[in-house]
Amino acid sequence: MERGGCIYILTNKNKTTLYVGVTSNLRSRIYDHKTHKHINSFSDRYNLEYCIYYEAYPTIADAIGREKEIKKWRRQKKIQLIERLNPSWNDLWEEIKNW
Repeated sequence: MERGGCIYILTNKNKTTLYVGVTSNLRSRIYDHKTHKHINSFSDRYNLEYCIYYEAYPTIADAIGREKEIKKWRRQKKIQLIERLNPSWNDLWEEIKNW
């Protein structure tokens, strides 16, 4: 049985940078970002600790396809996606950590 997947969007405290990622374990991956597990990675360098958007998919292949699609978008289109479900750009960690 194939494992599901998620795409997620991170930002920093000042909301100046967006990062789109994919994972098969959202809680673990967001925790890694929050604790800067991967030193000198893009998310570490830009302090991307706030998960402001995510989508779950039945397969990791579906999630990877969606990640590739969103990564091609301009910033404004990503902002529109985020603000449809999270207009205040709240960190969704409290929701995610209980998965």
